Amino acid sequence: MPLSENFKTLLLRGLLAGLIAGLLAATVGYFVGEPKIDAAIAIEEAAAAAEAPGEAGGHSHGDEEEPLVSRDGQKGGQFLALGLAGLALGAIFASVANVARRYSSTTGPRLALALAVGGWLAIVAVPFFKYPANPPAVGDPDTINNRTLLWVAAVLLGLAAVGAGTYVYKLLSAQPDTLRLIAGVAAFVLLTTLGYVLLPGVDEVKADFPPSLLWQFRVASLTQTATLWAALGLGFAALTEFAARGNTQVREPAATAG
Repeated sequence: MPLSENFKTLLLRGLLAGLIAGLLAATVGYFVGEPKIDAAIAIEEAAAAAEAPGEAGGHSHGDEEEPLVSRDGQKGGQFLALGLAGLALGAIFASVANVARRYSSTTGPRLALALAVGGWLAIVAVPFFKYPANPPAVGDPDTINNRTLLWVAAVLLGLAAVGAGTYVYKLLSAQPDTLRLIAGVAAFVLLTTLGYVLLPGVDEVKADFPPSLLWQFRVASLTQTATLWAALGLGFAALTEFAARGNTQVREPAATAG
């Protein structure tokens, strides 16, 4: 991303890349994640029906409330939700890229890809491996506020760990690139490990919940978020490269004219 590009150009690029990334992530969620959610909901409903006294062999539907949004609506609505989330994330990504290009020797598509990897590590990977996603049938509703705060703390930990790794990498600018990379990764791992030790653990998975379904849901969740960040980084990098090539082709005739 050359410095000559104004912020408006980067913002439009980020919005387009974010929208595409959000829709791709929603597609992955629809085909990969939703079947796991349906299976988890079926387990939850079966357990609730078995515990509740009522008619027809323990089933009582008279007092059940209809959900505000049906499952079909939820499945289709994620395209709108993730599309909007992708737009917002793309705008933030462009803003960060606009600042980062002024303080980094890495530019163009490489900077976009580096930011995407760093963002995924900080906002997705570090929180996920401490507090992995759970399907609807897992988790106590009374602890949702506490779990949300812990997740935010894990995100802050991820941002700090990525920042520490980047700082160490830049600090050793006079050293060989391999040594700088090893030192940066070591700083990231060290701070992440320390944070994992200090943050309390959360385990609300019931003993009778199928481990295979839990694992499949978590893999699907990680796949969806990885798709979002990968598509955002690659889309932004591709648009940046296309713009750079277009500028080069425009300048070459002007330079040879006369």
